[in-house]
Amino acid sequence: MMLMKTSHQDIDSYIAAYPEDIQKILQQIRSLIRKIAPDAVEAIKYAIPTFVLKGNLVHFAAFKNHIGFYPAPTGIAAFEKDLSVYKQGKGSVQFPIDQPMPLLLIEKIVKFRITEQTQKS
Repeated sequence: MMLMKTSHQDIDSYIAAYPEDIQKILQQIRSLIRKIAPDAVEAIKYAIPTFVLKGNLVHFAAFKNHIGFYPAPTGIAAFEKDLSVYKQGKGSVQFPIDQPMPLLLIEKIVKFRITEQTQKS
């Protein structure tokens, strides 16, 4: 996969580029991940906000009608049943902007990914 060029140097500038209602959602997700994964490092990878913990932990991004959440294919597979109501890709899920963000589900997935990443040698 080729890295895309980005004008965003950090997650703050990424979030600031969106309308206020979308900024609130992005900040909610960011705060939740920071709380659950305090040791993860924030970065911009593939031009989107990323949390890194022994490799990429999760990514998230804003789109016109949804928030993309990227917990790797294993994170999607582990929560297949919970995520079945959302549009998905191989390692991604789309949470519609016009619906409440499933923060508890995001929390469970991030915790799963932390366990997965910290068990790597």
